[in-house]
Amino acid sequence: MSHTTSSPMIAETQPAQRLVQAWHVLRDAVRGAPMDLTSAPIGKALVTLAVPMIMEMIMESIFAVVDVFWVAHLGAAAVAAVGLTESMMMILYAIAMGVSIGVMALVARRVGENNLEAAGRTAAQGIVLGLVIATAIGITGATLAPQLMRMMGADDGVVATGGSFARVMLGCNASVFLLFLINAVFRGAGDPALAMRALWFGNILNILLGPCFIFGFGPFPALGVTGAAVATSIGRGAAVVYQLTMLARGKSRITIARTYFGIDLRVMAGVLRIASSATFQMLVIMTSYVGVMRILASFGSKPLAGYTIGFRILMFAMLPASGLANAAATLVGQNLGAARPDRAEQSVWRACLTGAACLTAIGIFFIASARLLVAQFTDDPDVLGHGVTYLRIVSLGFPFYAFGMVVMQAFNGAGDTRTPTLINLVVFWALQLPLAWLLSHRTDLGPSGVYIALAASFSVFATIGVVLFRRGRWKLTRV
Repeated sequence: MSHTTSSPMIAETQPAQRLVQAWHVLRDAVRGAPMDLTSAPIGKALVTLAVPMIMEMIMESIFAVVDVFWVAHLGAAAVAAVGLTESMMMILYAIAMGVSIGVMALVARRVGENNLEAAGRTAAQGIVLGLVIATAIGITGATLAPQLMRMMGADDGVVATGGSFARVMLGCNASVFLLFLINAVFRGAGDPALAMRALWFGNILNILLGPCFIFGFGPFPALGVTGAAVATSIGRGAAVVYQLTMLARGKSRITIARTYFGIDLRVMAGVLRIASSATFQMLVIMTSYVGVMRILASFGSKPLAGYTIGFRILMFAMLPASGLANAAATLVGQNLGAARPDRAEQSVWRACLTGAACLTAIGIFFIASARLLVAQFTDDPDVLGHGVTYLRIVSLGFPFYAFGMVVMQAFNGAGDTRTPTLINLVVFWALQLPLAWLLSHRTDLGPSGVYIALAASFSVFATIGVVLFRRGRWKLTRV
């Protein structure tokens, strides 16, 4: 009798205990509670890493929207100047992400080996390399900004309005480069909460300063669109100072001493070896995006506008899977360093399944609510129709996308950047772009053919990635 009467109470307390445990895990993730990622429960480790990464990306997305909102008050020429400069910055982002992938993989591996001094030296060499590249880009960009804008198709009015904006953004690119790179160091070390705080600090400062420098509020000068670049550079520069302070004071798992910044050709060569193919990997992705935009542009502005709106919505939906993918990369790197390849693989499959579950639920919601979502951005019926069609078609492949995103980052986390680079080349250049053109121009599908090609190619991308990941050669990568 005692067992039968107590069982309902047990059933009631177990869900409550799970909720309390989940709250503690989330709280520790945001706080940045220390954790051994080579021995902690895999589910807890994934959440601890992924939650700060997702929150970090949410802030970055919010900033992008707010920044465009203020600049839009200055007119079309100002918006065009920002858009063209951002297109040029995409190359910088690709290089910064490539170097960051190399540094993250090496730092994670050294931390997994419990060689924290080597991890610190690797981080320092990555920062030196980043500064050298950023300085070269900064001098060239600041000197040739107007000419570069004209090469991108800007007319004299746009150059006159946004030339100084481009000079500041390109000239001060070191703040962006180092923000990317040092946050990768934090992630590789298993300190994603520090990366989150750095980006939140920089972007909140940026959001506050943006309208002040643009419109001249209070004691601030009214710099117009150039003020947006000044605010961005100050905000991100302050975030870099915060990052360096955390590393110097030992707030991260690894510490960087001044002596670590002396040129170490062996370590720097290791970073470059991984970073070079990772940079090309990023460039392949970004140029394929430009190719898709070019194909859609041939159908006029309305399909392009519908796709742009749908893509922005899609980016928010992808944040959980992106966070899990980055978390998997860190777990792979550290567990390979700790000589636990099986645990590294288990972490990836757990991240894949969790990401697929999240994206499947989001995909069902998108299919049902696409019209309502897109209608928040436009009241043009043609633009609305294209945005709805895009969201519903790409949502069909959401479960595949989660697997693809996670396994690709897992390869990168292992230091095997060559495999995802080759997959990107085959899928996005050899398959996606030709298929998008054929379906849209040689059938009656029109722009919908592009959307179908995107969904199909991402599904192929995931399938190839999973097959190659299961072969396990990434476990033998030496870094």
